[in-house]
Amino acid sequence: MLAGRSVEQWLHTHPLLRDMVALREVTWFNPSLAPAAQALGDAGLGRADVDAAAARLARFAPWLAQTFPDTAAAAGVIESPLRELPEMHDVLQRRYGVRLAGPLWAKLDSHLPVSGSIKARGGVHEVLQHAEALALRAGVLRQTDDYRVLARPAARELFAARRLAVGSTGNLGLSVGIVGAALGLSVTVHMSADAREWKKRRLRERGVTVVEHAADYGDAVREGRRQALQDAACHFVDDERSRELFLGYAVAALRLRGQLDAAGVRVDSRHPLWVYLPCGVGGGPGGVAFGLKLVFGDAVHCVFAEPTHAPCMLLGLHTGLHDAVSVQDFGIDNRTAADGLAVGRASGFVAGAMRRLVDACYTVDDDELFALLALLDWHEGLRLEPSAVAGLCGPARLRPGDAAQPGTHLVWFTGGSMVPADELQSYVQRGRRERQPAARNPGAYWP
Repeated sequence: MLAGRSVEQWLHTHPLLRDMVALREVTWFNPSLAPAAQALGDAGLGRADVDAAAARLARFAPWLAQTFPDTAAAAGVIESPLRELPEMHDVLQRRYGVRLAGPLWAKLDSHLPVSGSIKARGGVHEVLQHAEALALRAGVLRQTDDYRVLARPAARELFAARRLAVGSTGNLGLSVGIVGAALGLSVTVHMSADAREWKKRRLRERGVTVVEHAADYGDAVREGRRQALQDAACHFVDDERSRELFLGYAVAALRLRGQLDAAGVRVDSRHPLWVYLPCGVGGGPGGVAFGLKLVFGDAVHCVFAEPTHAPCMLLGLHTGLHDAVSVQDFGIDNRTAADGLAVGRASGFVAGAMRRLVDACYTVDDDELFALLALLDWHEGLRLEPSAVAGLCGPARLRPGDAAQPGTHLVWFTGGSMVPADELQSYVQRGRRERQPAARNPGAYWP
């Protein structure tokens, strides 16, 4: 029973669930969507909180530049490029039989420094926030200091006595582990069964303790949380509940505005911005969407993309149950090649924040992810991991006519630059076998 109703009763009152249970691709438009000025308050956070996160990252920039050479050219700023995708624009029109009046752009969080995924935003921010709080409290740091003092013996000694833990499908664990270990913290990453071996290996090479779980992401998080609560010296980075992760992701929107301005991309009511974000537990896309709505208001439309086998955010929002329901409750197996999105239960915090803010959610099957991955490699020379390309079919999932209106389409690529070359090649080879089908037009649902 879910909220006093049987699964069959839910299927009767919410027919979209039948297609989801059958693992068919679906699109759902949010009937509760509200103006940004009203909906932003649902998160319990505001512009001042995002600005504070941005200021913290700026304070740490000298330490980041010194510690991670791949950030030095940007003076310690962890940011990704913006790139137009003209060939994929034409590919999507042909493949899905839609007309895209505006250009197609990509935000390459797949190429973020430090850990090569969107998690380098939220994960790094939370670790730095925790380290800053520890150092300020211990008197080894003042906010007016050059934060490179955190590499000195007094700070290293302080951090050596403290511990970090996180539950992850892989990318968040990489971000938390890499930065935590660089500070001198003792880090434990609880990895779900679907986490890639190379991610575990890379963490262990940096001295991070990796605990492997036979079950999925939810179990890894619960066990990590349970163990951390028993250790007063341990801080748990809670992907399901953390506001610090959320705010780290939201900072991306402040920087995107400058990038769009520099590229001559106009965003206003007559030139809307459509943003397509892969979604797992929800922290990354939720934080980015929150920041975008703060910056652009109702001129931006945010759409979440999930695998057909793990549509936890769509399920939570559509039923209104948020984190009180899992995909397994409906017999959906949560097994997908998009390991970064293999999450059975959405973050209740993020679902609550997005309930009136996200425009739509859709699902995409694994075969299509691999096909899009191969097409992106062939036409644009970009090689990403499967979960990262989930947003590419987003423009084809809008209401009839929306894509044909003036505006800009922005696909958020979330990871892949650190994937070993042989694994990337295997993804592309599988995708080349899947890329042949003609136009695909899955059913859409909207109020």
